[in-house]
Amino acid sequence: MLSLALAVALALQDPVGVPVQVASEVAPLHGTLLTPGETRAAAVIIAGSGPTDRDGNSPIGVSAGTYRLLAEGLAQRGVATLRYDKRGVGMSMFALGSEEDLRFDDMVDDALAFAALARERTGRDCVWLIGHSEGALVALAAVDRGGEGICGLVLLSGAGRKARAVLEEQLGPQLPEPLRTQAFKALATLEAGELAPDAPPQLAALFRPSLQPYLISWLRLDPAALAAAYRGPIFIGQGSTDFQTTVTDAEALKAAQPAATLRVWEGVNHLLKVAPAERAANVATYSNPDLPLAGGVVEDVAAFILGPR
Repeated sequence: MLSLALAVALALQDPVGVPVQVASEVAPLHGTLLTPGETRAAAVIIAGSGPTDRDGNSPIGVSAGTYRLLAEGLAQRGVATLRYDKRGVGMSMFALGSEEDLRFDDMVDDALAFAALARERTGRDCVWLIGHSEGALVALAAVDRGGEGICGLVLLSGAGRKARAVLEEQLGPQLPEPLRTQAFKALATLEAGELAPDAPPQLAALFRPSLQPYLISWLRLDPAALAAAYRGPIFIGQGSTDFQTTVTDAEALKAAQPAATLRVWEGVNHLLKVAPAERAANVATYSNPDLPLAGGVVEDVAAFILGPR
């Protein structure tokens, strides 16, 4: 834990944010390196699913600024962070190329490229991977390649079950029959590694043909198995009022890797903000950039990253 004097001293030094980029086969990917006055550790923040930018915002109704707030909070505690726009998003818009060619491995490649850049720019021997939502799975898949130069993992609001189970849990209560059965059939087909030409057109945002190859590459992954195989330090953070991933997911990750540290934040939602369980009020926080991160989130993450090993 930081001493009070050191915490105050670091807080008084304004962190410096600079633009960074890494090359890809199509066009560069862009991000922001936020460096505190004294860097004690460094991390890469990996975004969740959909068109999510470096700040944690999305044009489909999310403007909560979760990743920006996390980066700023960690900088006040001496942790430098690099966060970036995903392929096809923000300043990385032109890095997407053809959606038909996108695979989950591309997300892993990007995370590892930014991790290498973060090590170079901060002079650290290793950096942490902080994955949020689907980004937690990206982080797990990244260290499955070997984990060289990675200090450990911070998995926030991540799935602990395969994506098909989580999607069925999310979609089921919202879909009437026969749409629900059709959607579940399409997910099973994709998980088996085959395209689903009969997927319901009403759910084209999820099942459009150009996205299906990516879904196949994603649905095959098992986060619990990946967590079980990793021998580095893992922090699992989960909010109790998160309706996208749940405490069940966090507990599944913990069960797979008993050495991991688990924190469940009461009354905290998927975007790591205080929110009630009632869905409408919970969703309202997704478009409130003025709402701070819940107490304990930054503190617990920083303590884990900076704590003794």
